[in-house]
Formats: sequence, structure tokens, C-alpha cells
Amino acid sequence: MDEVKFSIPQVVAILKGELLQSSRKEEAISDILIDSRRLIAPEQCLFFALVTRRNDGHRYIGELYDRGVRHFVISNPQESPEKYPEASFIRVPDTLAALQDLCAAHRKKFRIPVIGITGSNGKTVIKEWLFQLLSPDHRVIRSPKSYNSQIGVPLSVWQIQPDHDLGIFEAGISEPDEMQKLQAIIQPTLGIFTNIGAAHNENFIHTRHKAGEKLKLFTRVDTLIYCLDYTEIRETVIRSGLLESIRVFTWSRKQEADMRIVKTLRQSGKSLIRASFSGKEFDIRIPFTDHASIENAIHCWAALRMMGYDHDVIASRMMHLQPVAMRLEMKEGINHCSVINDSYNSDINSLAIALDFLNQQNQHRSRTVILSDILQSGRNDDELYGEIADLMEKKGIRRLIGIGPAISRQADKFPMEKVFFPDTQEFLRKFSFSSFQNESILLKGARMFEFEQISQALQQKAHETILEINMNALIHNLNYFRTRLKPTTRIMAMVKAFSYGTGSFEIANVLQFHRVDYLAVAYADEAVELRKAGIIIPIMVVNPDEQSMDAIIKHNLEPEIYSFRVLDLLEDAIRKNILPDNKPVKVHIKLDTGMHRLGFDPEEADGLIARLEQNRHLLVQSVFSHLAAAEDPDEDHFTRRQLEQFGRLAARFREAFGNQFLLHILNSAGISRFPEAQHDMVRLGISLYGVASWAPDHGHLENVVTLRTVISQIRNIPAGETVGYNRSWTAERDTMVAVIPIGYADGLSRRLSNGNGKVVIRGQEAPLVGYVSMDMAMVDVTGISAREGDDVIIFGREY
Repeated sequence: MDEVKFSIPQVVAILKGELLQSSRKEEAISDILIDSRRLIAPEQCLFFALVTRRNDGHRYIGELYDRGVRHFVISNPQESPEKYPEASFIRVPDTLAALQDLCAAHRKKFRIPVIGITGSNGKTVIKEWLFQLLSPDHRVIRSPKSYNSQIGVPLSVWQIQPDHDLGIFEAGISEPDEMQKLQAIIQPTLGIFTNIGAAHNENFIHTRHKAGEKLKLFTRVDTLIYCLDYTEIRETVIRSGLLESIRVFTWSRKQEADMRIVKTLRQSGKSLIRASFSGKEFDIRIPFTDHASIENAIHCWAALRMMGYDHDVIASRMMHLQPVAMRLEMKEGINHCSVINDSYNSDINSLAIALDFLNQQNQHRSRTVILSDILQSGRNDDELYGEIADLMEKKGIRRLIGIGPAISRQADKFPMEKVFFPDTQEFLRKFSFSSFQNESILLKGARMFEFEQISQALQQKAHETILEINMNALIHNLNYFRTRLKPTTRIMAMVKAFSYGTGSFEIANVLQFHRVDYLAVAYADEAVELRKAGIIIPIMVVNPDEQSMDAIIKHNLEPEIYSFRVLDLLEDAIRKNILPDNKPVKVHIKLDTGMHRLGFDPEEADGLIARLEQNRHLLVQSVFSHLAAAEDPDEDHFTRRQLEQFGRLAARFREAFGNQFLLHILNSAGISRFPEAQHDMVRLGISLYGVASWAPDHGHLENVVTLRTVISQIRNIPAGETVGYNRSWTAERDTMVAVIPIGYADGLSRRLSNGNGKVVIRGQEAPLVGYVSMDMAMVDVTGISAREGDDVIIFGREY
């Protein structure tokens, strides 16, 4: 279907704006932009010059005009529009309000059901879980990440297109009178009010006031779902009079409701939830045990009930819910510590979530929490901090550092090692940071305590040139591929070669937390380090050698067997280690179906099966092969021939060993292009890190890695002067040249010298000039308002 577009006269009418100047090109608008760094295609793009406390979009009009953008919405122009003769300018009193009005008009073009979600916690998880649960049946559009603000909501709704038949959007507010604006944009038909807590309380009279403001999202829904156990929500709904105009579906653990939770049983990493409604009891199981996940799952359960889903379908899909990336930041700290920064908000619900995440980090056994006062909770301090103390004791927290007068007064409640300070400055002045050693540290503080100072002090000091790893992007990519898989298909994540250079343990730990089924490494020593760091999920070793066989056996690793020579080496090691019969070594058998790199040839299959059947100390975990050209449509005939041959070989192994092992052949491109060949498991490699193996996946993946440095010095090079070794580059005009502290010793190829490579400074591309040196390079920054110390992006999300 064609995408929805607006003509410039239509935009002017919707915004009630003043057309100061018309573009010579009569283009229809299909894309909106608020950040000059995110420009991809300037054609049919409308830029809103938003004005915030930190920035003013009007500054970037000239830059965007030079890059091809021709349509602008402005409120306070700094230059005359006549300077840009080919552009159209629409003047409005408030560019943010204009953005919201245009997106609200876009929403009105679609008569599709929309789920609107608000509350203090759980919005993003419920949205993502509903997407997982409903996407098999619907073409779903949803808010990206946690786009729930006055800017994020309109940007999310703008993405609705004619082929979507369901929307799921979250909405958050921090001040009164914000929600009605978001209601007009989202126009939800089904509402979910997750809960109410102390987050953002500073701008509301009390929690009931905040609940009333949030409730404004649901004034025109058909049905509202909420939990009766939140007294403020229940009372606010009653007082609002909404019960006379909308339908509600309630659930409760404590009182009669449309859905009564009668039992919750946690066991072996899973939870059974039993509920009674319509006079019958029903069970679901979810792969989570924390309180927040259980509550989020119940909201999803209620939503699917209201949408008419059969209970068997609901129960089946609930079992396969996948974790959602959290907003927690995890960074390398001083003295071999890991620092988890969760200072976004501070209330007991989000503290419980953060403690669960902390407990998943297996790198360090010792865990410390730095916690500020919990502000405006509306609860008695004795009761509040007593509950927090019990929670921390149950989670095995070794040490508490309390900051603030309220928590300090409750010191006797905490049974673990503890120390208290009246404020952050006193902590920074008096606490000995050398006492932090080989531990995981959780920072959980209300904003007024400025815990960013603590985070900065605890982080390991980095060089000016650093490689940043975006864990949320990694999980986004993982979940993108998960949406393309059957619920029963397992995932093997490739973390070989130091996770493609991104850091093995940190990546492996996040993947383990987000429930991948297997990891694969290149060499056994990589896997041994992961085991020592607390990684417990199965690990396949792709290149086992003679020296590594003992370590493979000792650390419960699973070697890839691709030849009889490797099989001989493993069998020799098993004999030397005298393994008991009940502890066989798990192996993965690689078959060559056309890649012709590693693997058993088809004619070797019968002999291999016979060898494996004779050795009771070997247990086949998987049989697999490797596609040579899954990303290339021109080679589809060859790929299908590989798939057919693998199917024939797999049948011979099934005949010999039954169904006790897994089959897998698909790589990242194969997942997207040959979904019928998923078998039991797929392997995610470099696409997990944001590099698309197949071009159509590119727009759906996020770059995980950013290499950045800073400008060391800026020099004015007169015309005719040369720069760098061998005088290989000559300035054709007076040129501003920036020196950056990165060179070929850091991996910056010399082939990028003399204009062949570019970097990004202040959102603009800047070419490399002269030869790349061992630890320095030079960049032409003429026309860029660059300063010494500015960030320079070599590659990454902002490029």
C-alpha cells in the first residue's frame, strides 16, 4: 500500500501556520525530522525546529538546507528565509505543538484498534510483550524503545502506515496537563493503566493527582484494564465518572474483580499464575519469577482476554515471552568492578527490578547498593525502609551505602554491612573508593541527589579514544530476529572472536540474561574465560584443538566436530580423563553441504554415525551445516540445494539417534530469507551486532558499536601548505584542520587517507586529509563550528 503523505498546503492548514515562503518543488511530506543527525533521505522530509532547554533546532536549518532538506516548520527564525530560496517555511507559535498536531492528524487517517499504555512502571515491557504475543496475527506498529514523551509519542504515531492493523503505544508524563495532548495523538481504543508509584511525584500535588492526570489518556477508550489493588487508581477511576461511559476489566490479588489471581507459584526460573474469571480457573506459565514480570504478564493476559483470544493460545504464547532490554546502564568500574546505573527514577517497584538485574550479573559474587532516600512515596518511613531492607536481604546484598537523611534514620533496619551519608557531596568527600574491589555496584538514586557524580567517580577512566557498546541495541537486534522465528525455535548467539571485538563477558552476560539458548566461541580459551566469569548456558567451541580438549571436558564445553581427526583427538582426551558413563561429552556435528570450509562430506556420514553410536561417552547435541550464500538472491538455487542436502543427511542422523539432538543451518540472512528452514535452532552472528547480512534487514537493526575520539588540536592551514607524512595532501584553500588521537595502530586503516575516509563532527561529515599516522589522523573541519575537545565519531550510530 502507498504511504500516507501530506502536501505543504495541507500541513499549513493542519498547523494553522503562516507560510512565509514556498519551495519551488511541490513535494508531498512523508517523513518528519527533529534531529539533524538523523537525516537519511532529505526528499519529502519536513524538519521541525524544536526549542528545548539545551538546544534550538533553528541553528541547524542551514546545515540541513545544504544537505537537501527543503521544508521547515519554525517558530523563531534566526535568519531570513530568503537566505534559502528553494525552501518552504511554515511559521507557528510552538513547533512542538505543531509536531503533535500533525501527528494527531496522521492518526485520524487510520481506523485501527490502538492499545494505549500508561503507569509508573512496566509500560515498555508490557508494550513489547504485547507485540510478541500479538504479532503472529497482526501487522503491529508500536512505540520504539520507550518513546513515551511529548516528543516520542508523536514520532511513534507518525510511523503508522496503511498496512498496519493494530497499534501499541505507551505514554508517560512528568507534569500536569500533558496527557490530554498525548490522548489526542494516540487515540487509544483499549487502555492499560499499569500501576501508580512515586516516579515524577515532584510535579504533582500527590499520587492521586498524578493518577488523575494519567487517567486522561483513557477518556475515550472502549475498555480500560487496571488492577484494583492500586487504591489510588481504583478511587480515581470511580471519582472520574468514566465508569458511566467506558467498559472496564479489572484484576486483583486481594478482592473480587473480573479476573481474580488465586495462586502464584515460582519454581526453577518460571512462574505459574492461576486466575479465576467467569466462574472458571485458568493457568498460564511465564519464564520469569520477579514480581514486576508477573504483574506485567497479568496485564498482557487481561488484554488478550479482552481481544477475544482463546485461553490455550494465550497460555502457549505466554510460555515463550522474551526479556525486554532495560534502561539500566552497565559500565566498567574502578578496581575491576561493574557499575549499574539506574538513577532514572527511584521507587520501590523499580528498585526491585534493578535488584533482579543486579542478581543476574555473575561476574562478581559481592554486591553493593548505593541508595538514596525514596522521595514522596506517601508511605511511613518505618514501613517503607523496613520493606526495602527485607528486599535487599533476600537478594543477597552484601553492603548498603545509604545517602539522605531519611534512609540514614532507618539504619538499624538493614542487617547487612552498611554506611550512611546525609548527601552525595558528603559521600564523595569522605568515602574511601579504594574499598570498592571486584564487585557489582548498583546506583539507585532520586534525581535531586545527583548520582551522576557518583557514576562518574566509579567509572574506570577511559582514554580519549573509546569503543562504546550499546547493550540495548544488541537486545533490540536479538528481539528483531526473534520476531521472525517460531516460538519453539532456539537461538545460538555467536560471541566468537571477542564478540566480534565488542567484549566477550559483557555481551555473553547480557545474552544469558535475555535467554539465548546457546553461545558459540571460536576457541576454548574464550569459553573458559566465560565460564570463570559466571556464564552457565551451553557454549559450543567452533575450533577445538588438541591442547584444548582437556579444558573442554573440565569446563563442560561442547566442541564442534567437523572431521575424524578432531573426533580422534576428543576420544583420546576422554580416555585420558576417565569419564564416567553418565557424564558424556556433548558434541556438535558439522556437515559440509557446499560451503567447503569445515565439515564432514556427505559420503562420510555413515562411517561417522557408526563411530558415534559406538562411543557411549559422546552425546550428539546438534547436527548442523553452514549456508554459503544465503544473503544473495542470485544464488538461491545453490542455497536451496544446500537445504535439501542437509535435510537428507539430517534424516539419516534422525534414523540413527532419534529426536534427541537439534538441527540448525540458518545464519542471520537465512533467518530472514528462508524461514521454512528454521529446524530446531538458528545461529545469529554479525547481524546481532547491527551489521545486516541481507540489505532489507538493515533498516531494522541498530548499530551496537560506536568508535569515538576527540579533537586534540585545530590548526589553520593556509592555501598551498601540506599536511602529514610525505606531504601527500595540499590545501587548495585556507583550511581548518583538526588533529584526532587515533591512527593505524588503533585499527584506522591507512587506505582511508587523503579523503578516502570520513568522520562525523557535530553531525557533519568531515574528510580525513593527509596520511593516517600510527596514533594520529587529520580532518578537514572547514565550515564546521568545531572546537578542541569536541566528540569525533569514527563509526557508530551517529554516522
